[in-house]
Amino acid sequence: MSEMITADLVDLDLSAENKEAAARALAERMVAKGRVTDLDGFLADVAAREAQMPTGLDGGIGIPHCRSEHVTEPTLAFGRSAAGVDFGAADGPADLIFLIAAPAGADDAHLTILSSLARQLMNAEFTDALRAVSDAETAAALVRGDVTPAEAAEGAAAEGASAGDASATGATDTATAPAAASAGAAAGSTTTGTTAAPEAEAPEERPFRIVAVTSCPTGIAHTYMAAESLENAGREAGVEVTVETQGSAGFTRLDPAVIAAADGVVFAHDVPVREKDRFAGKPTVDVGVKAGINRPAELISEVRAKAERGEKTAPAGATGTPVDRAGDSTEGYGTKLRKWLMSGVSYMVPFVAAGGLLIAVGFAIGGWTVNKAPSVMDHFVWTQSDSWGALLFQIGGMAFNFLVPVLAGYIAYGMADRPGLVPGFVGGAISLSINAGFLGGLAAGLIAGGVVLAIQRVRIPAAMRGIMPVVVIPLISSAVVGFLMFVVIGKPIAAAQKGMTDWLNGLTGTNAVLLGALLGLMMCFDLGGPVNKVAYTFATAGIAVASPSDSAMKIMAAVMAAGMVPPLAMALATTVRGKLFTPAERENGKAAWVLGASFISEGAIPFAAADPLRVIPSAMVGGAVTGSLSMMFDATLRAPHGGIFVVPLIGNPFFYLIAIAAGVCVSTALVVVLKGMRKPAQGTPAAGSAESAAGKKGSKQPVAA
Repeated sequence: MSEMITADLVDLDLSAENKEAAARALAERMVAKGRVTDLDGFLADVAAREAQMPTGLDGGIGIPHCRSEHVTEPTLAFGRSAAGVDFGAADGPADLIFLIAAPAGADDAHLTILSSLARQLMNAEFTDALRAVSDAETAAALVRGDVTPAEAAEGAAAEGASAGDASATGATDTATAPAAASAGAAAGSTTTGTTAAPEAEAPEERPFRIVAVTSCPTGIAHTYMAAESLENAGREAGVEVTVETQGSAGFTRLDPAVIAAADGVVFAHDVPVREKDRFAGKPTVDVGVKAGINRPAELISEVRAKAERGEKTAPAGATGTPVDRAGDSTEGYGTKLRKWLMSGVSYMVPFVAAGGLLIAVGFAIGGWTVNKAPSVMDHFVWTQSDSWGALLFQIGGMAFNFLVPVLAGYIAYGMADRPGLVPGFVGGAISLSINAGFLGGLAAGLIAGGVVLAIQRVRIPAAMRGIMPVVVIPLISSAVVGFLMFVVIGKPIAAAQKGMTDWLNGLTGTNAVLLGALLGLMMCFDLGGPVNKVAYTFATAGIAVASPSDSAMKIMAAVMAAGMVPPLAMALATTVRGKLFTPAERENGKAAWVLGASFISEGAIPFAAADPLRVIPSAMVGGAVTGSLSMMFDATLRAPHGGIFVVPLIGNPFFYLIAIAAGVCVSTALVVVLKGMRKPAQGTPAAGSAESAAGKKGSKQPVAA
């Protein structure tokens, strides 16, 4: 902050009755220095920021700040008020007031000033020196970091000594008091060391260790102030405190070894702690971020007391999203890659369902020429069904435009958390613009996540951490991803995408039937798992355009038909041969009718989990039959979901239903045959006959007392 504050921007006798007057007095100094071009316009921006959230901090500090088009360069003004000015802090008025001005769009400067100043304000020596300093030049130098708090205090003491004997005496007393206290503390420490036996010192060799997480909604000032406050309190208490600052986006995870060695945890946060399960099983204090700033010593004492009582949080369970678990160091690269890809797919699917169904309903209402209708912005008649069909079609088309960017953005999010979103979305949008499609989105997401991870490994100064996630990382990663997509890999991927599309469009006869069988096998292999999602995503990517080809709609029809087979087959099997299934499975069979009809393949999971070697092969054979027949019958589907509820929107619906029925019958027959071949364990009645056997025995034999 070498040029951000000068002596002309310091007012050590600030006279203001309220925060508006204080801001005006400091802003006038900025105007006089040429740093602000329009006083009233700038003050309006300050007031707008103040209206969002009070800028007063406990400890007598106010930090009004804003970005404004009326600011020519980053500037910091400081005022000291004897009466105090109310900036909304809980503990009362502020006597130290910092007005921070940054040019519009200069987020880097704005955040740098805030995060750096926030750290300094948690240093009691720094704030004490500001309250004691007697000249503006020294105050400005202190804020800039040109002089240390100790040097500023020495200067104030020297000036006090020259004022007279009485003042000199007072200054001497004041100056020597800390030294005496330090000497007393040292003496106490020496006494403890000489009176205690060497064995008694051993437990003190390992201090109490705390790991902490601090975060706030903006991730700038309070996040770092709480971290600094906890670290300072830890040093005073002889406790090792290691803090993970989860700023406005992204964070550097604490070393797992540091977490494992910690005796307690402090969460000082106003937004959810990311990857919270890393800290499970340890004594924990969970408070808001301002508590971390205002009463760090109490928090440390509280977590130590919990540790002494043996209080711990519940162990981490199996909850948490794949994204949360993607960074587990014990997982192999293949597992991580699968989770990253599934992250993108899981966020994309709702867009597919919403957009696809809207488009399908639009076709149903407006007819097959609705895709050629003019924009509803230019032509919309409330009483015409064609206009309503066009409206739904165009809304669905807008939703479909997000598919590839969302896929890429959330793949990158799965890899690198929120910093990956910007380059991921940018890469996905570029993929869409250069016709690289689904394959380009996959590549863009993986590249974006990798670039962000590489940037995050670079060591940076603490003062720069506040601007990394909101300025530096998005800027660099987006530029790198954009360059690679436009110049290096975009064209080859677009060519591959076009080749695949042309190949699909040319599929006829046997080739189309074989593709349908393959997609059917994939849909039924893991019932909603990764392989199922690959087939489903492949199909939805083909129809995610304004005018999909017939081949793409045939693939979508085959995929949905095959996905309906497993739950419908299990439901039918429990109906026709209930004795082969347990009572619980027969109950699940009732629900499977609805799930299968709605194209929810997961309805067959309870059956597959109980008997995978018989259920999954049976489902796969039936799915392959349905997929191949759907392709053979040239059935088409524009909607990506809906099951029997979108049958009116299907091309050749009668034969489409025949294909589904054929696959269901094949799967049902196979699972019944395979389960019927199973021999019950010796002495154990077959499923379904257990109750009757027990009843017969009960009627003929007395019950043992």
